[in-house]
Order: sequence, then C-alpha cells, then structure tokens
Amino acid sequence: MQHLRPSWLHPQAHSACSTTHTHAHSVKRTRRASLSDLLAVGATALAIGLGLGAANRAHAAWEPTKPVEFVVPAGTGGGADQMARFIQGVVAKHSLMKQPMVVLNKSGGAGAEAFLDVKNDKGNPHKIVITLSNLFTTPLATAVPFNWRDMTPVAMLALDQFVLWVNEDSPHKTAKAYFDAVRAGPDRSFKMAGTGSKQEDQIITVMIEKAAGKKITYVPFKGGGDVAVQLVGNHVTSTVNNPIEAESHWRAGKLRALCVFDEKPMPYKAKVTDKQAWSDLPTCSSAGLPVDYLMLRGIFMPPGVTQEQINFYLQLMTKVRATPEWKDFMEKGAFNQTFMSGQAYFDWLGKNEFRHRELMKEAGFLAK
Repeated sequence: MQHLRPSWLHPQAHSACSTTHTHAHSVKRTRRASLSDLLAVGATALAIGLGLGAANRAHAAWEPTKPVEFVVPAGTGGGADQMARFIQGVVAKHSLMKQPMVVLNKSGGAGAEAFLDVKNDKGNPHKIVITLSNLFTTPLATAVPFNWRDMTPVAMLALDQFVLWVNEDSPHKTAKAYFDAVRAGPDRSFKMAGTGSKQEDQIITVMIEKAAGKKITYVPFKGGGDVAVQLVGNHVTSTVNNPIEAESHWRAGKLRALCVFDEKPMPYKAKVTDKQAWSDLPTCSSAGLPVDYLMLRGIFMPPGVTQEQINFYLQLMTKVRATPEWKDFMEKGAFNQTFMSGQAYFDWLGKNEFRHRELMKEAGFLAK
C-alpha cells in the first residue's frame, strides 16, 4: 500500500501555494498603486480643469461693458428709425444683451452728421449705425469727407422696398394710369414728396421723370413719416415711401398702393386692407412704369474694431432675426429679406456704390 504524504509536504503543492501567496501580495500592491495613481490623475485633472476655467474666463467672448449707441442717420418716424427702435425693443424684451441700447437720431446733412460721428469714433465698439442708401448718396451729393469703407461693415439685415403711393381719393387707380397722366400733363404738374434731397426718393423721382419725359416737382421732408402725412393731407400728388412708412395709412384706407419698385412681386399674402395684400401689388415695370430700386438696411461699426467685437453684433442681429417679432416686422414692412455678412456684404456694397454713382451722375446730383 502506497503511503501518501500530506499535500503540504508535496513539492509541487508547496510551489503552488507559494505562487498563490506571491500573486496575492502582488495584487495588493497593484491595488495600492492604482489608488495612488487615480488620486494623482484626479488631482492633475482638477488642476487642469481649474487652469482651463481660468483661461476661458480670461478669454471670454467680448461683450459691451456700457450702453451701446444705435445711431440713425435720418429723422424720427422713417424706415431706418423704425427698424432701429424695433431692434432696440426686441433686444430688451428677450434680454439679448446685458447693456442697454440707446437710439440716437443724427439726420443733419442728409445723414452726414451720423456717418462722420461713427467714422471719427475709431475703435469704439459701443457704437453701431443703421444705414440706408444715403450711405452712398450723401458723400456723392455733398462731397463730405466720408465713404462707407471708413466704417466697418457688420451685416445687411434686409433690403427695403419702395412703393408708389397716391391718396385714396386720387383719380389714378393703377401705376399705368399714374404714369400715363405724368407723361400727358405739363412739366411739374405732379408733386412728389420724399425724404431728403438728392437721396433715394429723389433718385427714383428722377428715374420716373426720365421714363416719362416730363419734370416732376420734388418736395423734400426730413423723414418718411412726414412724407406720408403730406400725402394723406393731399398736399402732394404721390410719394415713393417704403412700405413700413405708409402701411398704417394704407390699412386705414387713406392711401392707395400702386406698384412696388422691385424686379419681382412681394411674397406677403396676408391682407393689409380689406381687399389687398402686399403680394397683390404688381411690380412697377410690369405695370408699365420701367423703374426698379431697392434700399439697404444694414449695420456698420466704427473703424478699428476687432473681429471679436464685430462677431458680437453679428450674433446679436442673428438672434434678433430668429425671433417671431422679426418675422412679423418683416411681413408688416414688406421687406426683401436678403441677409449678408462678410465678403459677400463687402462686395455688394462696392457694386451698389458704383450703381448709385451712375444714377446720380445721370440725375446731375454729383457734387462739383
């Protein structure tokens, strides 16, 4: 009979036991090492996180630190003024900016006062200006030392339409009837009210004169609100006001809209009067009056500002345009909702400066 030794006396068993003990000891060391490593890694991550947080705070995106002046190069009540004050209201309502926005009208010199103010405030990121086409026409007509390149383009918010308006009691029911009457009547028998001299409204008036071969008496006023009131009172024959400047009078049945000076009809189909929507207005060209013209509604800053500061206002205007109020405002004012920024906006500005130079040269409006 074979005698068996206890397993603890067996060489292989002793070896296995020793190995097991060594492994267990190793696992303990590993666990202790892993815990130490984790603590070290955690401390490092915390330090990195705190460092990144400090870096992010140090490089936080720029935003205004005091009230922002929103300059309007036109009088109160006109299209530019209404849009600026609308934007001011939306920004405040939705708390889109920590600092308040203050609208300032500087209409002197057909907007030259405003443009020179912005031009001369180099590097001030707390000032923006809303522009209309007097951005081009004012320096061309007055030789004031200013060019749109003296400011910093931010964005085109929209293009504003022009509509041919007559009093509701006018005998001219259509654009063709109006145009035929201008052509058939004596020179200066028609009176056209408009904003400013040698500006957009008068440029369109000259275009109508050239198409008709007759002179029209042009009567300038400070803003589109005053222009609309003159037509409501039958003190003039017609106007070429922006839609937003005459919409309330059209809705009230005091004015009649004849055509829009754009290449295509407006898309807004909601009724403004009991019979008509903006989309019901024909283009002036299709109605027999071969004239078209659109006006800029854009935002600029002073020269010398940083890209980060430009980006703040670009993002701010993008937020404004995303609100339901903006949608309603665009429809009420029947805007052409073209938006541009960056190089596309810069190129558009250069192209339209050239066009205005040609139009004003033909009209004899260039400064001598």
